[in-house]
Amino acid sequence: MEEKFRRIKAFAFDVDGVLTDGGILANLDGELFRTFDSKDGFGLRMAAMHGYRLAIITGGRSESIRKRFMTCGIKPEDVYLGSRDKMEDFRDFCTRHSLSPEQVMYFGDDMPDVPVMQACGCGVCPKDAVEEAKEAADVISDRDGGKGCARSLIETVMKIQGTWQLDVSDYKAKF
Repeated sequence: MEEKFRRIKAFAFDVDGVLTDGGILANLDGELFRTFDSKDGFGLRMAAMHGYRLAIITGGRSESIRKRFMTCGIKPEDVYLGSRDKMEDFRDFCTRHSLSPEQVMYFGDDMPDVPVMQACGCGVCPKDAVEEAKEAADVISDRDGGKGCARSLIETVMKIQGTWQLDVSDYKAKF
């Protein structure tokens, strides 16, 4: 597995069930609310600061998703909202950033994520993912979705590659 981790140059994520616990609150106007783990957010920032490409590929359609992840260093054009064919969006992300699929770690938790998990360099799912995602995953996290699953694997990859280091002045400048 360490060899797969050494090839990673990008991270891509589903949102609901991976970067959240899957719960969604709705108000009477139909506006949706999600909660995100701040440790996952910091992991994304660390990856962004060290030059890893980041993408969100989600079926969710709320602009609040784009805004949340822009605060983590993800470029607005790398947030794919309303994705119904995640492979199409994954290919677009790889093409635009000159990445081979083997250079991307993808985090998913449900059936729409399975094709990308099988095509990428390393497919990851949280421990509470559906069975189909677990079968497709190279790594099943020891954490549930929305509970540090992303941070844990980002940190592991970056430590293996020797890039898990915080430069406070760089952090202040970028975030």
